[in-house]
Parts: sequence; structure tokens; C-alpha cells
Amino acid sequence: MAIGRRTAVLASATILLGSAAAVPATAAATPAASNTVAVTTESGARIQVSCPSGDVCFWNKSWQRCNWNVADPNWSGGNIRCSWAKTRNVHYVWNRGTSSRYTGVVYYLKTNYRNRVGCTRQGKSGYLQGTYKVDSHKWTSGRCG
Repeated sequence: MAIGRRTAVLASATILLGSAAAVPATAAATPAASNTVAVTTESGARIQVSCPSGDVCFWNKSWQRCNWNVADPNWSGGNIRCSWAKTRNVHYVWNRGTSSRYTGVVYYLKTNYRNRVGCTRQGKSGYLQGTYKVDSHKWTSGRCG
């Protein structure tokens, strides 16, 4: 199924076969130069997640992904929609932004960039607290964690 670049994508992670050393759920995985990274779930399973170059990707605990290559003031009701934004907490983030104008992506609990809850630097990924829903994000050239 082909999906446009400006559409939030809902995708499931693929479970990898074989064993690997587990990292704690609170530790950030180190993203590879490719568009995939291996992470360890809370249950200890090793999975592979992907995120297109230039995008920021967010996953919920079921490893469903929503991603954007632009800022979005309203995840659940704007032009680009994340189908699970109102019903599921964010669990993992990967910022694959490539613009030299930006240093990171800031995410917010509310629409229209209100109630900042976090920021992830360009090229970084990691687990979030998993206790909140995000409803907007934007790229920043300011300080990011």
C-alpha cells in the first residue's frame, strides 16, 4: 500500500528472530545510519522499527507508528492525522530530521504547540515515559535537551 510522504503512517514493528543482548526499557537505542533501528521492548523481545529520513517518528506501546516530515499543530484533527493520538500514549520517538536549520523536534501535550512535554535532538531516539498523549510537534533551532 503506497502512502504519501505527508500522511502520518500507521505501521507495526517487525519482530526479529534470534537473540541479542537486551537493553533496559529506559535506555535509548542508538539509531543506525539506515532507516531502521533495533530496540528491545519491555517484554524483552527484540524488534526492528523504521523511520524515513527527514521525518520524526513516534510509536505507541503496540509499536504503531505515526510520522511527519513537517510540523503539525494538531495530530488528531489536522491535515496529517495520527489515528491513535487521542487514545494511546506515546512510547518511543526517533528524530530523523536532516535540515541543518533545526537541532531537534519539540512535542506538546496539547494542540497548537501548548504544554511542552519533551524534545528530541536530531538523529536521536529513545523511550519516552509512556504516560502521556502528544497532540502537536514542531522542529526547533533552539536548545533541545
